[in-house]
Amino acid sequence: MDRRHFVIGSTATAATLAAGPSFGQAAYPSQPVMLINPFPPGGAADVVGRPFAAAIEPLLKQSVKIETKAGAAGAVGAQFAATAKPDGYTLLLHIVSISGFAEADRINGRQPKFTLDDFIPIARFTSGPVALYTNDQSPYKSLKELVEDCKKNPDKLIFSSSGIYGALHLPAQLFLQAAGIKMKHLPTNGGGPALTALLGNNSQILASSVAAASGQAKAGKVRALAYYGNKRLASMPDVPTMKELGYDIEFYLWVGLFAPKGTPAEVVNKLREESRKAVASDPFKQSIANIGDEVAYLDQADFAKFLEADAKRVEGAVRQIGKLQS
Repeated sequence: MDRRHFVIGSTATAATLAAGPSFGQAAYPSQPVMLINPFPPGGAADVVGRPFAAAIEPLLKQSVKIETKAGAAGAVGAQFAATAKPDGYTLLLHIVSISGFAEADRINGRQPKFTLDDFIPIARFTSGPVALYTNDQSPYKSLKELVEDCKKNPDKLIFSSSGIYGALHLPAQLFLQAAGIKMKHLPTNGGGPALTALLGNNSQILASSVAAASGQAKAGKVRALAYYGNKRLASMPDVPTMKELGYDIEFYLWVGLFAPKGTPAEVVNKLREESRKAVASDPFKQSIANIGDEVAYLDQADFAKFLEADAKRVEGAVRQIGKLQS
């Protein structure tokens, strides 16, 4: 990815935000807005995106709908959005994995279908740590017990994920490598199906966003063995971090909003303004608190800078995992 082009392009967009609509052009928005969710229902983009849509709809004074286009760990929906008409009526909700698709294509000898340069970042909404979960049918009460059993019985357990090189595959694989253990991999097409696999004991381990697993954790169906954050999470203070347990791993699952490259500056400006208000609204903040996630808003310029650094981390994780067949 040409990060210099990405950051400069984003800055140039921001510099022209004061420009108004051209003569005769209808003020944006003049029709319903579609937010592409590139994952099945129940994943982080979905559980954050729906309260965001509800919060921004009255501000835009137009219907804001979630359209699910799942597949390939979020790549299908991202590619759809990248090639959509850049008019502000087709936007993309995405997560940390958007930064790794091009690198995954490269290490597997494929031409990338899209890169971050195909999008304009609008805003980041949340950024919560990932946790490593097991289900209520497993005997593991600590990460130590899990690791010890895996060392005695390689490939005994199965971990599910949102797809190869996806946002839930990367942290799970990084942990396996750091711990020196092996498990079988069950890739699915999103965080929701990956969690369903864990609940049905088709898998025994899942690295999931706290937001997506919150309801099942409260119901006692899954339990967290460790967090990937740099400090314990206030909503589950008894769960240690990976670093506390001797594994130098951090991984966060953020959710943000993107527009296709070429979207007019005045449209980007409108989306920035109303996104900021929506994320600051009490209903949105309460919805995020209810799922145990954290509001971590970044406006366009700061989001672009964050993406530049985050892409390096994600691409590094993809390279560390290397070429995989399944």
